Amino acid sequence: MKNIRILLIGDIVGRPGRNAVKAVLPNLKKNEKIDYIFANGENLAGGRGMTIEKYQEMINAGVDYFTSGNHIWNNKAFIEYLDDPKVKVLRPENYPTGNPGRGIAEIGEEILIVNLQGRVFMPDDVNDPFSTAQNIVNQYKDKIVIIDFHAEATSEKVALGYYLDGKVSAILGTHTHVQTADETVLPNGTGYITDIGMTGPRESVLGVEKEIIIEKFLTQLPKSHKVAVGEMIFSAVILEINKQSKKTIKIKRVHELVSPN
Repeated sequence: MKNIRILLIGDIVGRPGRNAVKAVLPNLKKNEKIDYIFANGENLAGGRGMTIEKYQEMINAGVDYFTSGNHIWNNKAFIEYLDDPKVKVLRPENYPTGNPGRGIAEIGEEILIVNLQGRVFMPDDVNDPFSTAQNIVNQYKDKIVIIDFHAEATSEKVALGYYLDGKVSAILGTHTHVQTADETVLPNGTGYITDIGMTGPRESVLGVEKEIIIEKFLTQLPKSHKVAVGEMIFSAVILEINKQSKKTIKIKRVHELVSPN
């Protein structure tokens, strides 16, 4: 029985991130024999939020489905699209009931992609991601379950990984924009990494022009963010999952530099 190979791209930041995806994805998909491509898109448009035009640009580039996080609400014009079943974008499932959008999606007959958000050091008072995840697992026991856990605290991500080990196929962290070197298959077969990393401008502070953030730290005054330019990073992970056992066989980091020219 053929294993499934899934690529998950870390937070795509602005035009540099989108350009990096378009530059890297075609050959990577071919060379690594990727079956599905997912990406975190909460920073697609100008580094904060998403627009339908930027969404479509990345769908055309080959992304099959998007997860997101707290910044998905920044572009008010896009929020109405979250309820459109044809728009392949998730928001975290553990926001209060009644908010626009959905946090889980069935991809074909085998895969369930889930978006959750952490609570430690995060701005929104969302529902408990641990119990939310357990309820999803109870409902979809026959699926390959992939979770994007959009969270700030390393401890919360690691804890959720062990809590779900053997219950889901993979739990992958996003939000901090810095790729961690702890990719592993946990003891009971769940693929894990604390953060996939950022796909966007390399010489920046998490995608933003470094001078802006330095001045913010020096003055503590509000500053408008602007996405940096120049050389780009493409950050992602590749999962190889056994279709029968639903366990991750291999997890591999991808970290490529992309010239702006």
